[in-house]
Amino acid sequence: MITPLEQYDPQMYELLRQEAARQSACIRLIPSENYVSKAVMAATGSCLTNKYAEGYPGKRYYEGQQITDLVESIAIERARKLFKADHVNVQSHSGAVANLAAYSAVAAVGDTIMGLALPYGGHLSHGWKVSFTSKVFNSVSYEVDPETGQFDFNKIEELAKQHKPKIIITGASAYPRKIDFKTFGEIAKRVGAYHLSDIAHISGLVVAGLHQSPVPYADIVSTTTHKTLRGPRGGMLMCTAALADAIDKAVFPGLQGGPHMHTISALAVALKEADSPEFVAYAKQIIKNAKVLSETLMEKGFKLFSGGTDNHLILIDLRSKGIPGKKLSKALDRARIETNYNTIPGDPAKPFNPNGLRIGTPAVTTRGMKEEQMKIIASLITKVAENIDNEEIIAQVGRESLLLCSQFPVPEHFIIPEKRFSLI
Repeated sequence: MITPLEQYDPQMYELLRQEAARQSACIRLIPSENYVSKAVMAATGSCLTNKYAEGYPGKRYYEGQQITDLVESIAIERARKLFKADHVNVQSHSGAVANLAAYSAVAAVGDTIMGLALPYGGHLSHGWKVSFTSKVFNSVSYEVDPETGQFDFNKIEELAKQHKPKIIITGASAYPRKIDFKTFGEIAKRVGAYHLSDIAHISGLVVAGLHQSPVPYADIVSTTTHKTLRGPRGGMLMCTAALADAIDKAVFPGLQGGPHMHTISALAVALKEADSPEFVAYAKQIIKNAKVLSETLMEKGFKLFSGGTDNHLILIDLRSKGIPGKKLSKALDRARIETNYNTIPGDPAKPFNPNGLRIGTPAVTTRGMKEEQMKIIASLITKVAENIDNEEIIAQVGRESLLLCSQFPVPEHFIIPEKRFSLI
């Protein structure tokens, strides 16, 4: 049966078909990527893409909001339950937009914000110099110890006392260890700063109870809605009741017009999936897989930043191998292993050709891979690294990767155990 897309735009249909095939036929190790369920996918492509809904439930600027109000309210309540938050805003189009809204809710132009430096595992939107946030606010960065890979809270507090930031930002995009949000929150209180915690990477681990939640210790919590949470691409903000109005006004009308209701409906579906024993089991397996993958890589001579991982993410220091991160990442891609080159703390190399490689386990875990497959993947990575200029061997690894993928198809269907949707 020919689909409407195939009939009207066969070129785009073919590109989407090829991308689906590519995602199915490669080992996807980028820690920020995942596979959403067919239910989430269906909601994302629903008729709600046709509807404008500026405003908030019960207070819109367009008519015809009988359904959209219910959809958004359900998403909010599901998020409040999962994260145990006082207030939730589900309208941010992305994590970076959510962070900017959070800053504008509690700080003025020129105020000081303090976040983890990008080369040390932070995110662009945490005030890094090439981000718009550094142009609006006076940005101060803290670092992790490049030797231990841990936060030095004494140094961080000294920096905070020196600069008196309006906001201290916690969270990271390339940090493989657990973050002590409680201690960060205490430092923020002592210097009179708001504590904003960005849990974009670990939100799925937080709702599964496998990582300390920042909600009791932060004034505002931001997150993306994909990655380990396994929802659609988007952003979300949580905050104390006292900041609810400020956060809502910062998102709309402060930064955005109409929310993407199709994305919000898909988020509601993903939050329902996350509120299940099956999701908790999935999150546990993410961490088990990351530990085995990291341990096996170290056994094979790779040096890992901080000596391992506590979460879904692994940061490899390739200097001991003498291979630039970009070169290995490109070779692995040819071998059907998808990663991303990344700076490592204290990296002397330029960001576009750094010494690190960032990998993670959310996507392969969704496919059903477990500890034994992590050992195989570590061996495949090693074979490529040891034969970085041998295209014949790289092609052979590609065939092995394809064979492994064929044993763990991208999940297509759902079962309904005890009235719950569960990915298989």
